Amino acid sequence: MDAAPNVERGRYRAFIAETEDLIAQAQSLRHRAFGLGSADGLDRDSFDATCRHFIVQDVERGYIVCTYRVLHLMNGTEIDRSYSAQFYDVARLHDYDQPMAEMGRFCIDPTVCDADVLRMAWGAMTAYVDRHKVGMLFGCASFRGTDPANYHDTLAHLRMTSLAPEHHAPLIKSQNAVALPKGDYDKSAALRYMPPLLRTYLIMGGWVSDHAVIDIGMQTFHLFTAVEIAKIPVARQRLLRALA
Repeated sequence: MDAAPNVERGRYRAFIAETEDLIAQAQSLRHRAFGLGSADGLDRDSFDATCRHFIVQDVERGYIVCTYRVLHLMNGTEIDRSYSAQFYDVARLHDYDQPMAEMGRFCIDPTVCDADVLRMAWGAMTAYVDRHKVGMLFGCASFRGTDPANYHDTLAHLRMTSLAPEHHAPLIKSQNAVALPKGDYDKSAALRYMPPLLRTYLIMGGWVSDHAVIDIGMQTFHLFTAVEIAKIPVARQRLLRALA
């Protein structure tokens, strides 16, 4: 499968790591960002071998500032081998008949505060999606900590505005599943505490599961999150392709 083209803007370059050394650097950044990994300072698991590893590199300083991995699926018949399928019953997506891509382990260097890094990451992902005619992008959008109650406003807002369509909605699989709360919420607080990656999905017209899953190992909880490429607003598609 052809890799996505390189994306360059200003001091940053986004591309797919093709060497063991670059993949190890990405795993090292994951370790620093998530606080996980082995004694050698790398965060890695069995999914790494089947994924492509995207990195955003600060060319001026020569180090990686962002990374994520992508698992390519021919269609919904393959979704049970995704990372997300460990936690969610995705049977309703089995009949999805277009290529799919799972985006995971997304992280930005905790010492870097530059919106262009996130833009570069999405530019590279857009190039990949277009080249491989991906119909749906999905993954687990994570929140820090293991207590969803700390994010009541955000989760209640998501339940009210952004639930998956019934024919695609993931069902409960994990024993650590928690339903999204109902009731009143503060919209400004909901947006303030929403993870940037999830916010981007929603801006593109994405949706989430009606329940979260607590991941004790990662010390996070997450939502199944997806966006159908054809349903991204035209203006947003133009912006993403401009980045790519």
